[in-house]
Amino acid sequence: MGHVLVMGGAPGFGGAALLACQAAARLGAGKVSLATAPEHITASLVRCPEVMAHAVRGGAEAAELPNNADVVVVGPGLGQAAWGQAVLQSAMQSEAPLVVDADGLNLLARQWPDARRENWILTPHPGEAARLLGCSVKDIQADRPAAAQALQRARGGVVILKGAGSLIAGPSGLVVCPYGNPGMASGGMGDVLSGMLGLWLLSAVMWSSALGWQPWCMH
Repeated sequence: MGHVLVMGGAPGFGGAALLACQAAARLGAGKVSLATAPEHITASLVRCPEVMAHAVRGGAEAAELPNNADVVVVGPGLGQAAWGQAVLQSAMQSEAPLVVDADGLNLLARQWPDARRENWILTPHPGEAARLLGCSVKDIQADRPAAAQALQRARGGVVILKGAGSLIAGPSGLVVCPYGNPGMASGGMGDVLSGMLGLWLLSAVMWSSALGWQPWCMH
């Protein structure tokens, strides 16, 4: 069912993107592709041979990949150097629905301060949300619902403000996720979440195509 592309894994940070790929594949994506630094290709083939791995050295090699996917997950292990900036720019230039996580969010705050889309999901933790809103983590934590809604108004789409009692802000309002546990604060969980969201977003895209409605307008 559909094609999820994960873009991430700058040199030395390949594991995060592999976790996102594995989550999307195990949850049922028909096809999962990975755009990552060349040195991570062998690890990808060993860990997830079902994932179609593309070695990306820069923006030119990343440019066309998002156009062949139904959904793009960008950010896990992306880094904030030139490689990460080029890869995120390739994702931003496509019309595919996006899940933006981790350093993708930090690059948005720094390089694309005014970017807004209706067809993306942003998944900041409080530090990333603070950078996106230009305030302090203390400000975010003082009123998490207001912060999530402010970020959604500014950036569009759906915002998931992670933390104890994660908040999901969309065009139709705000809900609290009642699930989770302290163990989910461990390294790699956010990368798995981004892959899961890529699969959920893919499902929404497939259903919208079949039924003729837009997932961003759901109430």
